[in-house]
Amino acid sequence: MNVQFKKGVLDLCVLSLLSRKACYGYEIVQEISGAIEISEGTVYPLLRRLKNEGHLETYLQESTGGPPRKYYRLTESGRALHARLREEWFLFVGQVNRFLRDEMNEPPGENRG
Repeated sequence: MNVQFKKGVLDLCVLSLLSRKACYGYEIVQEISGAIEISEGTVYPLLRRLKNEGHLETYLQESTGGPPRKYYRLTESGRALHARLREEWFLFVGQVNRFLRDEMNEPPGENRG
């Protein structure tokens, strides 16, 4: 998949996942990578930025298999950002899909120029 596509939508994917449940970092990577190929090195800086911007908060929770895990959850600001990005995403995808459908409906040999 195009790297630029992934970069453009990763914030929305993280916020969408965290709108459903609090997660620790590796869990976020695993959940999203089930749909989009991503790496830990991509997600952790994004989590740090979203936290610094006030969209996420963290807390520690004991783990049965090792040290406590840092969980991420949305703040009110994060919920508002998620709603805005989600709305923008569906609008954008709709516009791109209309454009692509129009392109497919063009008679052969015609150019938009």
